[in-house]
This record gives sequence, C-alpha cells and structure tokens, in this order.
Amino acid sequence: MPSYHVKVKWGKELYPDIELDTGEPPMVFRAQLFALTGVQPHRQKIMLKGTTIKEDTWDGLKIKDGVTVLMMGSKEEDVPVEPTEKTAFIEDMSEAERNTMLELPVGIKNLGNTCYLNAVVQCLKTVPELHSSIKEFKPKRPGAEGDSSSTSSSSSLLTMVEAVDSGSVLTLAIQDCYRTMDSGKTAVPLVLVNLFRSTFPRFAEQGEQGMYMQQDASECWTELMRLLMQEIPSKDPTTTAKSFSSSLIDQFFCGEFSCDWKCVESEEEEATHTTDKFQQLMCHINQDVKYLHTGLVARMQEQITKRSAVLDRDAVYTKKSKISRLPAYLAVEMVRFFYKEKEAVNAKILKDVKFPIVLDVFDLCTPELQKKLSPIREKYKDMEERQIEEERAKKKGRPIAIEEKPRTRSLPFSFEDDYGSNNSGFYKLQAVLTHQGRSSSSGHYVSWVRWKGNEWLKCDDDDVTPVTEEDILKLSGGGDWHCAYILLYGPRILEILDEDEKPAQIEMETQ
Repeated sequence: MPSYHVKVKWGKELYPDIELDTGEPPMVFRAQLFALTGVQPHRQKIMLKGTTIKEDTWDGLKIKDGVTVLMMGSKEEDVPVEPTEKTAFIEDMSEAERNTMLELPVGIKNLGNTCYLNAVVQCLKTVPELHSSIKEFKPKRPGAEGDSSSTSSSSSLLTMVEAVDSGSVLTLAIQDCYRTMDSGKTAVPLVLVNLFRSTFPRFAEQGEQGMYMQQDASECWTELMRLLMQEIPSKDPTTTAKSFSSSLIDQFFCGEFSCDWKCVESEEEEATHTTDKFQQLMCHINQDVKYLHTGLVARMQEQITKRSAVLDRDAVYTKKSKISRLPAYLAVEMVRFFYKEKEAVNAKILKDVKFPIVLDVFDLCTPELQKKLSPIREKYKDMEERQIEEERAKKKGRPIAIEEKPRTRSLPFSFEDDYGSNNSGFYKLQAVLTHQGRSSSSGHYVSWVRWKGNEWLKCDDDDVTPVTEEDILKLSGGGDWHCAYILLYGPRILEILDEDEKPAQIEMETQ
C-alpha cells in the first residue's frame, strides 16, 4: 500500500511534511506523532476532513499527498487533575483502583494472546538501570552526537521524527508503557503490540479465524533484548570492559564463556581456545536434572560436530566452557520445549526442576575469575558466620543486647574496572516468567516479580496480586500449574558497617 506526505496541524503548530504509510496500522502513525509532539497515543484524536481516524484501519479515508491532518490532544502533564471528594469504597473499585489504593503496582492489558509480551515487559521492568534508561530514552537527531533533549524548534523535531527508525519508535512505545504504569494506571499497549508485530512479522501470525496466535515468550525476550541493545546506550562506558561497553544490555546482561575445544576423533589435532558472549544461560532438562544447578553444570560440557581441518571432514569435538565474565543480571532459560514432528508443535517438558532464591555460580567460573570473586565472597562468609552465632545464642536462651541499628553502606556489585559486571558470583532471584499449558504456542504466560524485600507480585496481565516467596518456589514444575520458563537473577547486595566494615546482608528491593 502507498505512503503519503501529509501536513499535521496540532494547536498552533504545523508540521508540513510527515510520512503516513497506509501499509502500517494507524497505531504506527500515532507513535510517530507521539515522538513528534509528546502527546501519548491514547490521548490523540486525529481527524481527516471531518472523519476521525480509527485505531486499527484506514478504511473510508481519502488520503493524498499534501492533505492536512488535524490532531487534538494535550500532553498528560499539561492537564490538571480534577479533585474529587467523593468517598470511594474498596469493594466498588476496579482491580487497578484497588492496587492504587493499596499502593500496589499495576499491570498491562491483554489485547488478545499478548500475555507473552506483557510478561517479558514486566520482568525487564524489575531491572532499575534498564527501567530508568528506557524512561529517559530519546531518539538521536540525524548527525548529532548527543540525544534529542536539546531539540526545541518544530523543524528540528520534524527532522528527528523523519529519522526515527522502527527500533526507536518501538522503544518509545515501551517507554510509554512504563510511564503509564509508573503513574499508577494500567497500560493498554495498543501502540506497543502493533509496532512489535510490524517490526517482527513472525509475531503477527494469525489463526484460521483471523485471531492473532499465541507466541513463544523466550523468542519475544530475545528479540526485545536485541532491539534494546541497539537503542539503549551504555552507562559510564569508560569504566566498563571494552568488549562490553557498546550498550547497556552489553554491560548488565552479557557474560563471556572461555571455551576449550578438543577433537575426539584425532589425537594429533591440537586443542583450541575461543571466547563466546552470552545473554542467558541454558538449563536443559532431562531425567537426571532435578535442580537448576545440575542443569547448568551439565551444559558446560557438550559434544559438537564441526569441520576438522586436520581430518578434512566433519568430526566430533568436546567443548568445555567456563564463565570468564559474569553480568550483573543473569537470565536463565529452562529449556522446556522440544519440537514434535508428528504433531508439528513445540511440546513441553513438565518435569519438576528446583531453583534457588539465591544462586551461586562460583564453580561455573574460570580459575582466574574465581580468584577475582574471592574477596567479596569472604565478606559474605563473615556475615553468615555471625548470623549463625546469633541464632545459636537465641536457641541457648542467652539474651542478645538490642542496640540501635548502625549505619551501613552498600558495596558495589560490580568490579571497579568493569561496571555492570558481578563481583561475587552470588545472585538473588528477582523475576520469574512462567508458562501454563502444553505447548509454547498455546497456554498462558505470567510474570512473577520481587516487590519489596521478600514480598512478591503475580503479574497476570493487568491483574496484579501479592504472593509469598513460598509461592515462587512452587513454580518449579511437575504438573499443569505455572512452570518457570525464564528466571531473572539480579545482584545480591551486600552492606557493611561504616565503623568496622563487618558485613551485614540486606534484602534487595526491586520495582
């Protein structure tokens, strides 16, 4: 379908040359206007010759080059909030209103088999560095070194919008979603969903009745991380290892494997060494894997067939991997789906695999990295020993003096020369993405996120309810209940006393 260049009039502003592509849904055009004016899509009323442009179709509109499109709507911050004195009873409130009253976060509306996207967006929101960077994101102006924050004139804004690619507009849609949620309102991600499907067409697959089909949350996670890697710049890149300073995703989510290869079929062929980046660890599930750690260890040694220069043919190699760089945030995929050719479906492994709240990956690391991790680990050891002594004193009935809690300070979770890394090997679970059903293209996805201390939230689209840590541990699988599919671990924060630097652990709070 054709694209046109139209004029957009908004209040006193006139933007003379805006591209309108009728091959894309109207939501994409609304996202362009959002980037241009700052008026959120749900606040926009767009008219062409007296006809209101709908959210999902261009039907009935006579569009041509040069035509004037009228947009009405104001920025949310410009609209005064009308006070009300009406008494509100909690039993009469909607779910979102109750959550606001109880100071609970809000969720994201399901627009029809979009729970896979909602769950991923909710999990990623628990990473403070990523959350804040997305909220502050602004597309770069063409040819500018910095962002578009210095843009002031309408002509500069117009130039910026014309240069914004689909990745930047999609990032703006995620930003809109986060800002709406942070304001206490349930997000209705019309723009986000439409842009995601148009940017990644394989997620726009439709069934026989024309309904959009369920999609794999792990594939969605991968695509969003790849996109954000291109769009979100790094923080303090000069303090980060050079090979991990290109983006925030590189800094905080990417680790590195140190790999040794040995050909099984040739003694003469010398062993080789390579390094590989990773964004997540894989836990393959078989009959021997009952615990997450077992599956991670098993993955560190594998048999791979590849071309042998010595034998001049394909041969089997043993690949042994160790982690040489730990990211601050560690994503672990529970590989629960496998392809069944007969049924042509990604069938699910329902096996119960236990996972810990605190994960220690020290034994998965290279000796060199283990040596670097040891100093901080000693501080954890001292803290744990002190806690054991306190518990013994309580059991023996010895009184423990109650003193005023001393001031503490948090130790950085990254190495000084590698901002965004993990300097201890310890992680604490902060989000779980689960699947309920029998195949990745059906069923239902839900996110479970740490809220405050040991308090958790179940984010079932726009239904957000408090749950306990015990509820989280029950997500390990074994039946038709929600099974953990992606685990997101964050840094385990350590605090030390200001006076004598005796360590004391505190709970990490996530959003």
